[in-house]
Amino acid sequence: MIRLIDNFDLTTYNSFNLKVNTDRFFEFTEVEELQFFLQTEKLPEKYLVLGGGSNLLFQNNFEGLLIHPNLQGVGEINEDRNYIYLEAGCGVEWDDLVRLSVQYELSGLENLSLIPGNVGAAPVQNIGAYGVEAKDRIHLVRGVNLESNEVVEFTNEECKFGYRNSIFKNELKNKVVVTSVVFKLDKFPEFNLEYGALKSEVDKLGEVNTSNVRQTVISIRESKLPDPAKVGNAGSFFKNPIVSNDFANRLKTTFKDLPVYASSEEQTKLAAGWLIEKCGWKGFREGDVGVHPNQALVIVNYGNAKGEQLVHLSTQIKNSVFEKFGVQLDTEVNII
Repeated sequence: MIRLIDNFDLTTYNSFNLKVNTDRFFEFTEVEELQFFLQTEKLPEKYLVLGGGSNLLFQNNFEGLLIHPNLQGVGEINEDRNYIYLEAGCGVEWDDLVRLSVQYELSGLENLSLIPGNVGAAPVQNIGAYGVEAKDRIHLVRGVNLESNEVVEFTNEECKFGYRNSIFKNELKNKVVVTSVVFKLDKFPEFNLEYGALKSEVDKLGEVNTSNVRQTVISIRESKLPDPAKVGNAGSFFKNPIVSNDFANRLKTTFKDLPVYASSEEQTKLAAGWLIEKCGWKGFREGDVGVHPNQALVIVNYGNAKGEQLVHLSTQIKNSVFEKFGVQLDTEVNII
């Protein structure tokens, strides 16, 4: 199914619930529909690929074309002794895929429960939570090259995954539309429960299994993060900064309760939420713009905020963290 609409309302297509429009909106549900569109229409100078809109912040109306891939369906495409390979369309809601994998007792995605957005964003953003990243389970990424109009395929290595990063955010940004993703899931679970209080909370439910891990992650997320359907937000607005071990050690001498996590042999990951909270932003509100009272990483739209106001608040937060700690925060949210 193809939809091509002028002056399209994007309010329900961005999780901040910002009242913005786009000049043109193109939605497709089959790979061939995108290829036909590219054969018959010339892409404008300004265009953007829009998935579930859970990681975008529009400052103003978008003066160009938004391409919205909406391929559905999840199916098994291969199996070996240890793994099941599931292919999911880019338009499938991410948590629906996680729920389905847990339902069939396949392990690997349960720590990523309740992350908002669609499957297509998983490899682009390399989404992650509770010690697990999408890259740990992505086997292949399939898509269409907008320049050549050819179907393309990328192995895990070719995706060049990094912390909340991939080739699709760099060399191939706005050049490839992800249409489906193949995930490699365990038949025999090996759980990752080392992050925070995850293991102790799972133990309270009894047996350690995919269902109980998923339920624990959902409970923790719901206690800390607002539902975008009720309060406009995009989850974590900032990335956890990665610094040298020496710099982290110097910070620890002054701020002894600073949470730190090993990132590599030479680098340390800091908790951005802790840095923001220590600067006094947690629970801040001015009009319809604010920082969530339960999680300092989350900037929220309480109703009728403008995109520019949210960006201004994020800039204030970044400046205050740099002034207090000498740490530069980078946004996880894509500002358009």
